Parts: sequence; C-alpha cells; structure tokens
Amino acid sequence: MELAQIQTIPDVINVLKVFSTGFLAFLLAFFLTPVLTHFLYKYKIGIKIKTNGVDGEKLTYVSELHKHKSGTPVMGGILVWFSVLVLALASHYIFPLFAQWSGINFFARLDFLSRKQVWLPLFALISAGILGFCDDWASVKGFGKNKGGGIRFLSRFGWLILISALGAWWFYYKLDWHHIHIPAMGDFNIGFWYVPLFMFVILFAAISSNETDGLDGLNGGVLLIAFSSFGLIAFFQNKMDLAAFCVAIAGALLAFLWFNIHPARFFMGDTGAISLGATLGVVAMLTNSTIVLFIIVFIYVLESGSVVIQMTSKKFFHRKVFLAAPIHHHFEAKGWPETKVTMRIWIFTAVTALVGIIIGILGMGK
Repeated sequence: MELAQIQTIPDVINVLKVFSTGFLAFLLAFFLTPVLTHFLYKYKIGIKIKTNGVDGEKLTYVSELHKHKSGTPVMGGILVWFSVLVLALASHYIFPLFAQWSGINFFARLDFLSRKQVWLPLFALISAGILGFCDDWASVKGFGKNKGGGIRFLSRFGWLILISALGAWWFYYKLDWHHIHIPAMGDFNIGFWYVPLFMFVILFAAISSNETDGLDGLNGGVLLIAFSSFGLIAFFQNKMDLAAFCVAIAGALLAFLWFNIHPARFFMGDTGAISLGATLGVVAMLTNSTIVLFIIVFIYVLESGSVVIQMTSKKFFHRKVFLAAPIHHHFEAKGWPETKVTMRIWIFTAVTALVGIIIGILGMGK
C-alpha cells in the first residue's frame, strides 16, 4: 500500500502543477483587468462596428444588430497572452529563486517554459498577438486601407502565412516531424506534405477563431473549452509543460470571460482571436492531434464553412444562402437573442470537445 502511494506522487505533483498554473494565470489576468480596462476607456480604444464585409457588401443585419456596441473597448485579448507570457517567464526565472529562498521545492516545479514543448506555441501566441494588436490599433485609429481602418485582409493573411511557414519549417526541418496521426489507425509518414498541412491547420484555426469572435463571450468560451481539452490530451501524453501552458491560457481566458460575457465590458479583438487561434493550431500539431482539433472546434468548421458558402453563392449565383455570415449572425438575424446563440454554441462545443477528448486519448499518437 505504501509503495503504491509513493508511485503516485509524481502524478499528484503533475496534477498540482497544471492546476496551480491555471489558477495563477486566472488570478493574474483577473487582477490585471482593471488596469487594462482603465487604459482602454481612458484613451477611447473602442471598436467601430463594421458596415462592410470582406467582399465589400453592406452588412445590414450585423451593423444594425450591433450598432449599440460601437465604442466598447477592444484589444482585451492582450489580457490573455500578456498574462501567460508573464507567468511563463516568472515560472522559469522567479519561481526557482523563490523555491531556494523558501525551501519549498514545489515552486521550482511550476516552471513550464520548456524549449521542446512551449517555445513554439508561445512564439505563435506572441507573434500573432502583435499582428492582431496592430490590426486592432489601425482599426481604432482609422489607419490602413480598409474602409474604417484596419489592416487589409490579404495583408493579415500574408503575415499569418509567414508565421505558419516559420512554424512548419521548424517542425519539419528542426524537429523532424513528418507524420500525421489518425486515431485508431496509427501514424502515417506524409513527407514534405507535412509543411502545407501544418500551415493549413494554423491558418484555419487563426482565421476561424477571428470569424467566430462576433458575440459577447462567444469565442472566449469556445477557446476556453478547446484549450482545456488540449491541456487534458497533453497531460495524458505526459507533456506536462504543454499541459500547464494550455491550462494557463484557459485560466487567463476564464478571467477574460468573467468580464466579456454579455454585456461585454471589453472585446477580445484580433489581438486575442488571431493569436489564440494560431496557438491552438500549434498545440494541436505538437500533440499530433490534427484530426482531433477539427472535432473539438467543429464550430470553427461551421463558422468558416458558412462564410465560404455565402461568398461563393453570392459571387457565382448572386444569392445568399444565409441571412448573414458567419453562421452565428444568421441565427441572430432569425431572431435568436445574442445570449441564446452564445450559450447554445458553448453547449455544442462542449459536446464536440468531449467527443474529441475521448477519441484523442483512446487513439493517442506518439
């Protein structure tokens, strides 16, 4: 009995590490919120409701339904990635010193800034976050070539391609990753095709996250569920630093969501939606869970799919399939209250995430 208890000590420490990291991220983000919101309100860094879509057409339903939100502070996503960055650096440089000073070695074990597991997703989080920040700032200040300000979609897309290409190059040439795992079937060597697959996953997750970020709390809840799910998958793959990183993002998102639920005190903005989406894609690749990603965030497939269908139908058939796109705006246009759309998408994502977790763990890749 005593031997069995000793053997479980590492597992208990790992669980405590992951949950402690998430709790600290929540506290840090929660207490940073008043500082951030004060700054955003003071300098009037508020959203401008778009009146035109990507195709240049008037957004009649969306602009009318959300016109009362004009001026609500944006760039709230800084709260998430800044909190995670600060906590990651503190865990690596400050916590070990505190462990030496206090004699409590557990603080040193909270370090999750490992080169093998965390550097790449942290790079995606910060680099894509800076890209989103520039887009938000340009939009608020009316800069850029888009009507109403902001970086043009093709320019943002180009920067995302560059970020995803750097990640793909690192995975393929430096880490020698060239296989894809299909649950219950095994690993398949796809050679150089791994590079475009990697880029597609990052672009899909980043753009779909950005498209889903259209209602109070909507994308924050989806991302909270998604990162919690991948934290669990990483834990069962014995990638404890990556699991702690995912749960740190989930903890910061929980604090963000506390203030972002309807009526939102501030919005995530591109600095949150793009960066967190891109990071989610990198985490999926690190856990070799590409297929599982599309199951967990199946709502992203529906959101992006609705946009593609809508734009294709209008271009070639000159008619709309949906009252508005992405699809969450379609339900709004049908008369669903914003909170009902959000809660139902959360429930839907919780179900798909549960299915994804089961498939991901039972059919685990290497």
